[in-house]
Amino acid sequence: MATYSSSGVDIRKVKGMHTLINDAIFQKLPNYVLPIKGHYAGIFRSGKETLAVHCDGVGSKVLVAGELGKFDTVGIDCVAMNVNDLICVGARPLVLVDYLALAKEDAQLVGEIMKGLQKGASEALCAIVGGETAILPDMIKGGRRPFDLAATSVGVIKGEPLTGALMNEGDVIVGLESSGIHSNGYTLARRVLDAKKWGKEMLEPTRIYVKPVLEMLAVCEIHGLAHITGGAFSKLRRIGDYANVGFLLDSMPKTSGVMAELEKKVASDYEFYRTFNAGVGMCVVCPKKDAANVIAIAKKHKIGAQIVGRIAEGNDVVLQKGGKKISLL
Repeated sequence: MATYSSSGVDIRKVKGMHTLINDAIFQKLPNYVLPIKGHYAGIFRSGKETLAVHCDGVGSKVLVAGELGKFDTVGIDCVAMNVNDLICVGARPLVLVDYLALAKEDAQLVGEIMKGLQKGASEALCAIVGGETAILPDMIKGGRRPFDLAATSVGVIKGEPLTGALMNEGDVIVGLESSGIHSNGYTLARRVLDAKKWGKEMLEPTRIYVKPVLEMLAVCEIHGLAHITGGAFSKLRRIGDYANVGFLLDSMPKTSGVMAELEKKVASDYEFYRTFNAGVGMCVVCPKKDAANVIAIAKKHKIGAQIVGRIAEGNDVVLQKGGKKISLL
């Protein structure tokens, strides 16, 4: 059975690199940078404003786009991967700049990608204000019409940043439905799925959660937000470390469609819930009294939502399934 590490990505080693990076950049910071380490965005103050900045890309989903010759949706993914992380610290997205690297000049390809970027930016309530296009034939290789796509985004925070520090054992975890695989785990997904059969589902754009989450932040008591991306539900530790709490996922939704197929093809529950979002693209941590309102707001925006777990003692992320408890760390 396939695993992410056997496909070429070892999440534990990736997290080790993250530690090295954070240790380097947080050695000495100017006083306008907030010492919020290892979160979803960097946060700094400029005058009276508190701003958040984040950089992210689409990953090897671009290879699926190349294989199928469809490029008008990966731009949406690029925007989503950025703005969904910004909102996890309570930031409203403002602007975005993109980075597009190509093996050779390809105006048609660029035009299709830009359609997705513009559509994603509109959905995310932000503006694309510039970017970089690089032609790198010696570096960009592999697949048909190879390219790489990433972006950097900036958002503004009203009040104090949302770090997760307010989470406590009385809180529940509301899962907001994903649109599919989103933009993580494709190194494994491409090896276990037949793109001819599952191509449409594999290219379904990452859901953008900006509008519902901003509404939740305005009217509900939200204690933490976690975008389920690389490392899947182990990502909850990004916010758990700020409150010294653990997470118990004991009511995860039943998988369907491409997610059910992936669940069958990967080696174990651990591998599946550590690599893929399993149908939950964003976790909202709130007091139990606010859960119904959070779910109602999600449904107002045509996003399914349900309580998938709760805050627990300790520092683990535990999946409870079929009578077993599985650590996802």
